[in-house]
Amino acid sequence: MATATSARVTLFEDIFEITALNPEGKKFERVNRLSATGTTFECDLLLDYNCQIYSLLEGEKMTLVLASTLNLDGSPDDHTSYNPSTRDREDPTLADNYEYVMHGRVFDVSYKKDGVVVIAISFGGLLCRLTGDQRHVSSILPDMRLYILIKKD
Repeated sequence: MATATSARVTLFEDIFEITALNPEGKKFERVNRLSATGTTFECDLLLDYNCQIYSLLEGEKMTLVLASTLNLDGSPDDHTSYNPSTRDREDPTLADNYEYVMHGRVFDVSYKKDGVVVIAISFGGLLCRLTGDQRHVSSILPDMRLYILIKKD
């Protein structure tokens, strides 16, 4: 779960159980699409990720965080560039606690009946669809730039 310092930058966090990989068939050589269900907030997740650099398996659990910044003090990122190899390594970031990180932009927020919200995010063409109760995803807004951070549990 989020630490006291990262709580200010976390927009959403849950543990997801992967229910299927490539549920509609594999479309791209380097990309898998996973389907998962949140264990705490019962949100549904559909997420594309680069399977050549990160491996996830059906049945595994992973912690997923959506964050507005990687800075632990909550200061905003410039959202224009990030290169982990050139960062000052004495300055820790939220990314240090995770295995897979992407930067993207919310391109659609759809409000459905009974307080259900569908949030669509693009991470440079890798897509994410998070569906859940509005109470749990209310911090995620249209056109917002954010980070997705993942680690296996």
